[in-house]
Amino acid sequence: MELSQPDSAVSPPAEQGGFHPADEFERRPVPESALLGFKSFLGMYAGEHTAGTELMLGPLFVAHGAGAFDLIVGLLVGNALAVLSWMLFCAPIATRARLTLYYQLEKICGRKLVTAYNLANGTMFTILAGAMITVSATALGVWFRFEMPGLNDTTPTSWGWVAAVVVTGLLFAVCAAFGFKAISRFADIATPWMVLVFLVFGIVTFRRFVDATQAEIHSLANVWTLCKTSIWKGGAPLEGLVKFNFWHIMFFAWFCNMAWHIGLSDLSVLRYARKSWYAAASAAGMYIGHFAAWICAALLYAYQLHQNPAYSDVHPGPMTYEAVGLTGLLCVVIAGWTTANPTIYRAGLAFQSVIPKWSRFSVTLGIGLVATLAAAVYPKVTMRLLDFVAIWGLILMPMGAVIFVDFWLMKKFGLESDYAEKHQLSFHWAAALAWFVTLAVCTWLVLSGRIEIYFVSLPGWFMAALLYIICSAVIQKKAGPITLARGK
Repeated sequence: MELSQPDSAVSPPAEQGGFHPADEFERRPVPESALLGFKSFLGMYAGEHTAGTELMLGPLFVAHGAGAFDLIVGLLVGNALAVLSWMLFCAPIATRARLTLYYQLEKICGRKLVTAYNLANGTMFTILAGAMITVSATALGVWFRFEMPGLNDTTPTSWGWVAAVVVTGLLFAVCAAFGFKAISRFADIATPWMVLVFLVFGIVTFRRFVDATQAEIHSLANVWTLCKTSIWKGGAPLEGLVKFNFWHIMFFAWFCNMAWHIGLSDLSVLRYARKSWYAAASAAGMYIGHFAAWICAALLYAYQLHQNPAYSDVHPGPMTYEAVGLTGLLCVVIAGWTTANPTIYRAGLAFQSVIPKWSRFSVTLGIGLVATLAAAVYPKVTMRLLDFVAIWGLILMPMGAVIFVDFWLMKKFGLESDYAEKHQLSFHWAAALAWFVTLAVCTWLVLSGRIEIYFVSLPGWFMAALLYIICSAVIQKKAGPITLARGK
């Protein structure tokens, strides 16, 4: 795929378009001359979501004992809800305001509060980028034959592992530092080939299941029977893991990217879209990546357990090498890369908003180095990726509700939007209470066993929205009109 416009139209020279080609418009709306076409987002979403995470998440569904019906139908429904969330929650705000998430939050919440949010968001993006670096490093483990961390390891198991993580991490950090357009170009080039290799994983492994079980495949009914009886059997999960049913899978597929769509982190990406409906490009990521690729990756792990039930470690490199050889190892490296690139980019934007005097390039490069070090010394996050992304969505979800309410509903309730900017506040208590109280209540619900982490974010969003409206009404009534606030 290619960008929908030539480079000169996308990034005109400073003397022609009024901005430098490396300008990412961190604190002003994206101008018309810098907007991108649909293909740019199609390539980016397909590349980002047909990537390193899929090689970890697909196998973990098997580890959680998911059955065939629950997995297939749960993914179909959950991914549809995710696409609708991008289209209905995130894109309409992104294409109207054309601001980064972080600058838009600053206008609503004030500098001090948004600094805390940016630190939390940037930290979570950095951890995810580190997890993707470890995915790519497992490919080097096959080539150089060093010991890799297992499912329950929390520290590195060899110096070879540390070296592999450092090399791949440095490469990813440099690419991400060059900005969104470089990320989009890389995804455009890598994605078509990578998608094909993922499908080959699935086809080859399914054929091995047929041979190993001596199943006769003459119809789709035979295929379904094999899936239910030999691949996704719906049995007991591995020790220490929760049993997954339809609802677990549907909500996970919907909310695994909650920070991006309902949490509105993708305001920073979709602000470049010419039209709001371009968010439909997320379907390429959801159904190529979070459906087909998850299923293909799950097949790899299910076959590994079929051959040796005692070998439960999730190592994408060895699994793909067993399926398609060196091509699989190269795919693992690139899959981790296409996820780590935009993730490090988003983390760079988050931290650059905290220290605006530093250039986005240098901040992004620094974040890549931090992610590399984190991945080298603590591989545990990669092995518990399902829980990590659920926690991430929970932490960032309340602020997505705050932005949504502030943008669409405040005037309907006779309240002011962008309250911190208009009243020159550095800390807006209405947003702070909506965030902190929601997190406190949701955390209590999870820790007390009343609701699992995979389900708590949905009621949490409505709680945060309601709290923000109530707290804003109280605070704005007490403060009075904006002219009085400025006269104090």
